[in-house]
Amino acid sequence: MNFDFTERSLDLQAKVSAFMQEHIYPLEQEHTAYVEANPWQHFPPMESLKQKARQAGLWNLFLPKGYGDFSPGLTNLEYAPMAEQMGRVLWSSEIFNCSAPDTGNMEVLAKYGTPSQQARWLTPLMEGRIRSAFLMTEPEVASSDATNIETSIVRDGDDYVINGRKWWSSGAMNPSTELFIVMGKTDPNADRHTQQSMILVPKDTPGVTVVRPLRVFGSYDSPEGHAEILLENVRVPKENLLQGEGAGFSIAQGRLGPGRIHHCMRLIGAAQRSLEMMCDRVTKRTTFGKEVSKYSSIRQDVAKSKCEIDQARLLTLAAADKIDKGGAKSAKDLISMIKIVVPSMACGVIDRAIQAHGGLGVSQDTPLARFYSYARCIRLADGPDEVHMYQLGRNTIRTYSDLV
Repeated sequence: MNFDFTERSLDLQAKVSAFMQEHIYPLEQEHTAYVEANPWQHFPPMESLKQKARQAGLWNLFLPKGYGDFSPGLTNLEYAPMAEQMGRVLWSSEIFNCSAPDTGNMEVLAKYGTPSQQARWLTPLMEGRIRSAFLMTEPEVASSDATNIETSIVRDGDDYVINGRKWWSSGAMNPSTELFIVMGKTDPNADRHTQQSMILVPKDTPGVTVVRPLRVFGSYDSPEGHAEILLENVRVPKENLLQGEGAGFSIAQGRLGPGRIHHCMRLIGAAQRSLEMMCDRVTKRTTFGKEVSKYSSIRQDVAKSKCEIDQARLLTLAAADKIDKGGAKSAKDLISMIKIVVPSMACGVIDRAIQAHGGLGVSQDTPLARFYSYARCIRLADGPDEVHMYQLGRNTIRTYSDLV
């Protein structure tokens, strides 16, 4: 593994950092106040910020160079440090058109979409004119096992008819969202991993009902939000199916590899910023006549956090490098490892930073509480810890039991 970044990557990293210093950090508190007071509305400066990012060449950086003309030409490894920088301000990735779930949906359309599907949906997504949501999780089944999905997708002449209930559909509340990628079953009698399909559903299709927004630790995560959605006899043309019947599970697996790199690097960015804030805070407070930074327990918390962040970063870069060299399938164990390690690491580091800040740490005056909420949720999203540990443990036993 060689983590010496190319000159182009280093240049872009510097540009992203400078852009955030000049344009994003100064607006952080204003953004927090606005979205809390105006749910489901865009932060007014957002579009001008996007335009500036695009003019600076900091647009769609996430799409790996294997995607040809759709890609800016970076590898997953080259992009990873930029995702880390974006994670330092949770809403900043949208400014660079690098935010979930659009990144995964754009990858799906770029890899599996037909030319007409790409023209209709991928182009406006890549231009930042619309947003999208991914509808997989369901309230009635354990959706960490994608084969449990119960939403039906039934062929009827030249159409497919969709019925089901989804929830935790991230991005569905965003006023700019126009596309849902829906996962359901086209053949419940097929092999477990070929029952599922993915289909494109415009948000305004008759029969689509956004039942309610879902709160995360009391917050709506506005303006993206997460929704419960009812699909009742939703009819779309057969041309909206992705790849063909039975391809849904394999598409989902391919979609999640690079996306987990993005999530983990953003979490590492949040953890790194939390550590920096913690170090600054403890040098500016005294208790019982002593600077807080001089307490052994604080120094141990800082040292432990530094070790954990650097370990997690190296593991995630190794996973990105493995994907670049052999694809997501070859990196499956490393992807499981980062998904297990990074969110828990971030929860621990951010929790220590909150503790060091006292009451300020849980208020809206720092990003720490939002960081913690994000990190805790990622222990569930894209497969909970238990699923990844189960699979990694199984694979590790298979590897080493043959050597005994």
